[in-house]
Amino acid sequence: MSTLPWNVLIVLSLSASTWEIRTLYTSGSSSPKCVVTLMLEIAPSFWGRWKRRHSNFDKSIPFALLSQVAGIREYFAANPALTSELPSTVVKSKASETLIIQSEHEDSELGDEFYDALTRALVETSELVTNSSPVTVDPSHFHGTLHRAKTQNDQNSWSAPGGEKFMIRGKTYLTDYHKVVGGDPLLELLAVDWFKVNERFDSVALHPKSLVQSEAAKKLPFILVINLQVPAKPNYNLVMYYAAERPVNKDSLLGRFIDGTDAYRDARFKLIPSIVEGYWMVKRAVGTKACLLGKAVTCNYLRQDNFLEIDVDIGSSSVARSIIGLVLGYVTSIVVDLAILIEAKEEKELPEYILGTVRLNRVNPDSAVSI
Repeated sequence: MSTLPWNVLIVLSLSASTWEIRTLYTSGSSSPKCVVTLMLEIAPSFWGRWKRRHSNFDKSIPFALLSQVAGIREYFAANPALTSELPSTVVKSKASETLIIQSEHEDSELGDEFYDALTRALVETSELVTNSSPVTVDPSHFHGTLHRAKTQNDQNSWSAPGGEKFMIRGKTYLTDYHKVVGGDPLLELLAVDWFKVNERFDSVALHPKSLVQSEAAKKLPFILVINLQVPAKPNYNLVMYYAAERPVNKDSLLGRFIDGTDAYRDARFKLIPSIVEGYWMVKRAVGTKACLLGKAVTCNYLRQDNFLEIDVDIGSSSVARSIIGLVLGYVTSIVVDLAILIEAKEEKELPEYILGTVRLNRVNPDSAVSI
């Protein structure tokens, strides 16, 4: 029976530990409680046989993690006066890179299961003016700093997946909370920009070199610009440009969102994330629940000419900042899908539909372009 030599090199990929704190709701108890989880993800290479024979790793590491969590429990048991009136608190320690909080803004609606839809819900909307001739949207006329994927394995790129992997509110959601498989996005993704800046970059669409200012873009009936402002050193901007082939019906849900008040937009602007490939810890942090971005972080809106720009200040929330910090640490090994939609709150607005989607494949921060 062969054995590994004593001097074999064991390669371990060890991520920083991550704390997860979730509120625990218990009936008949007035005292606040929570569940605390400490996670450590390890990606080993060629060490299984060595670990089984010569290491107490399976016992020592879990014991060390459990001891840290138990220490927190004992500390609060000895200091019952230590309570917080805030819905969540972010604390960082030397031993952990990020803390994941179950935020009050997470979609916690009853019955939020992922139901398998046997057939795609028939979405009949009047979001666009159907009696208007469609404008041909030629993607070759639009270019961003992040290139479009040519193959499925093309890294540091973007693509436009369909909505089949996202669950959205169905026609009967207000009565039974059932969700259905999303259909094709209403808007077409034109291009994606990946910028790095020293200061926060607002109003991207007004920049002279912006895609929106091109002659081809000015001919489009409507463009939705999503500017995700990522806090880091340097700061990053992930900018997505979506276009409609027909004018937007002003009386539709999209029309009311475009020309509505900021408060109305904040209450409706929703994003659904999905980590397609990546570390389990990142999948756990990001989740797959829909998030009302206007309620979770600060969103600024710019409505001019034929476009609406939404600047999403991720750094305005300590929770979002911690999660995006974790994601940035692994971004070169992550494939993430995002879906953008307007939340339907009334029966006449159901079923929901997806405005646009994007897939980001192992984006490299070093490839961001200075502007």
